[in-house]
Amino acid sequence: MYFSWSRKPKYSTTFRLYFLHNLNIFFSNLAMSMVSFAMSHFSSTLSFNFPTHHTNFSRYTKSFTITTSASLDYSTDKSTVSLKTSNWQWKFKDNSIKIYYEEHGNESDGPRKNILMIPAISDISSVEEWRLVAKDIIQRSGNANWRATIVDWPGLGYSERPKIDYNADVMESFLVDFILDQNTPVSSLGIAEDLVIIGGGHGATLAIRAAKKGLIKPTAIVAVAPTWSGPLPIHFGRDSKTESRYKLLRDTLRSPVVGWMMYKLTVSNKEFMRHQYKSHIYADYANVTSAIIDSRHELTKMKGARYAPASFLTGLFDPVKTREEFLELFEGLEDKLPVLVVSTSSAKKKSKAEMEALREARGVSKFVEVPGALLPQEEYSYLVARELYSFLQNII
Repeated sequence: MYFSWSRKPKYSTTFRLYFLHNLNIFFSNLAMSMVSFAMSHFSSTLSFNFPTHHTNFSRYTKSFTITTSASLDYSTDKSTVSLKTSNWQWKFKDNSIKIYYEEHGNESDGPRKNILMIPAISDISSVEEWRLVAKDIIQRSGNANWRATIVDWPGLGYSERPKIDYNADVMESFLVDFILDQNTPVSSLGIAEDLVIIGGGHGATLAIRAAKKGLIKPTAIVAVAPTWSGPLPIHFGRDSKTESRYKLLRDTLRSPVVGWMMYKLTVSNKEFMRHQYKSHIYADYANVTSAIIDSRHELTKMKGARYAPASFLTGLFDPVKTREEFLELFEGLEDKLPVLVVSTSSAKKKSKAEMEALREARGVSKFVEVPGALLPQEEYSYLVARELYSFLQNII
């Protein structure tokens, strides 16, 4: 889940002591800690939030756009959008993990250009967040026919969720393999180096990191609400004491009985999920429908559903450890490829502050702001699609 601390500042110190106290209880008495952990989510005004750390643009002519109008000219054609769903077997160490992906395209004539869309990393991560954006872009008239592949991360979405040691390096290796392995839908078409990567949250930042290392060579990258820090590290920091607590919490969440009970009481709970969406994931309460909650809740019930989220919560998916390192990722792409960052107007104060801090970052070609909070590609797909399409047309 995307996590955000919405408690007022005057309560922050008290709450931190309260939370750490409950973790200590948890360490000595797992049963008591489980109840305390659940109650801390449902009986207080606290809401966990995926801190959004967004980046800026300094390559080419830097431009800044704020989109506020919902009145759109889609300029779409009437060509049929085709959808193909399939699975790819990812070989990782001694595991063969079934990876779910979708291919969206049309039957129009003309040169074809390719997009890889990757979801934000969280316990509700899913290809579903990109479907409407993909369809919108593909249907638009223009000087290229876009084909979009959307893929679920291992351990998340509709992909298999084995009990492996999930971390940022594992996810980066997966992304690189999915793009370069000769048997993937991306590489099999010979488009690994003629590819635009569009990602959300941690997924976007991992793509930036892989590109900076030279592991992948996309034509361009779009980062929608890019993030770099997990929920607990962003608020409690990283030192030997907190890291040991994170590990114990992570190991407990992965355990057979107590871990599943904790997960069911907190993350895999419709009321808790609805509260998170309304408090900070979406900007407009009215957009949080029962269909969305039901769909995401089903994902949390899959076998092995808690393993990857346990790593996300405790910071193992973090691509970097500091804002300085985060900025360096984007700086490393300056004069190498176009990078678009999409920020949001209604992110919570802490998340919004991170976006603004990155407004002048080097290595970012264009910065735009759209309505939304932490998942604009799903809540305001039409506005996000319009900004992405404009960017795509300019880099052809």
